[in-house]
Amino acid sequence: MNSLYFRLAGVAALWGGTFIAGRIAAPELPHFTVSALRFWVAFAILAPLLIAVEGRLPRLRPRDFGFTALLALFGLVFYNLLFLGALELIPAGRTALVVALNPILTALTMALVFGERLQRHRWMGILLALTGVWIVLSKGDPSLLLQRVGRGEWLMLGGACCWAIYTVVGRYALDGEAAASPLAITTVTTLWGALMLTAGMPFEWEAWHASEVSVAAWASILYLGAGGTALGFVWYAEGLQRLGAARTAVFNNLVPVFGVSFGTLLLGEPLLISMWVGGLVAIAGVMLTNRSSSR
Repeated sequence: MNSLYFRLAGVAALWGGTFIAGRIAAPELPHFTVSALRFWVAFAILAPLLIAVEGRLPRLRPRDFGFTALLALFGLVFYNLLFLGALELIPAGRTALVVALNPILTALTMALVFGERLQRHRWMGILLALTGVWIVLSKGDPSLLLQRVGRGEWLMLGGACCWAIYTVVGRYALDGEAAASPLAITTVTTLWGALMLTAGMPFEWEAWHASEVSVAAWASILYLGAGGTALGFVWYAEGLQRLGAARTAVFNNLVPVFGVSFGTLLLGEPLLISMWVGGLVAIAGVMLTNRSSSR
């Protein structure tokens, strides 16, 4: 189980890097194009990996096609378009704060719609992790996060809601002994997402030219596809299958912590004491949420 926790922390690190990659690629390429290329890269990695690991293409049931289509629509299409739209309008830090609402939205959805109740200490852990994110992103000044809520924030809030739906649907797609593997579900979902997003690319052909796209933007798309999708989504699906939606989603609170840390390492942004404190609080919240009630 500890290895799964490390992989989910790795997912948070990979997704923390997507904020930087998205900020680089989004200004140079339109949203449908960036997103479609991202998932075609991921599918090109996942498909041969699936055959190598499982020896064949997955035998999916009709319900699996329905689940993977829903996963692609909400988690890949809607979420990515809203995510990129928000990154063009607001700083990555404010975007990351809204992402940190995912665990609470997921837990509430599971409780209200499906009647899945969390123990008190898990709710406390979710709130503690969110507090840590607040400390990291406020840089010791909470007023920075109480600014006017505009279009960018609303776009990202819509993205957080879409991700909560993705997490809940993914939990049920991977439920049961006859369910396909996380790798198979992720591969098929990625193919659905790539096809859906490709349908929007012709409307953007006049908005960009390949010769004008920088090397950094192409590298960002490769990172989004290989790390942010192929590896990150498979590990996240494993968490959904073994831990459930709410306990897996709480690891999203580490995404802003890693995002801010990468900003310090790669962009030369200052590392403040408040970031250390907030990061430790967020990690403590994640650990509390996933602590066994028998301990």
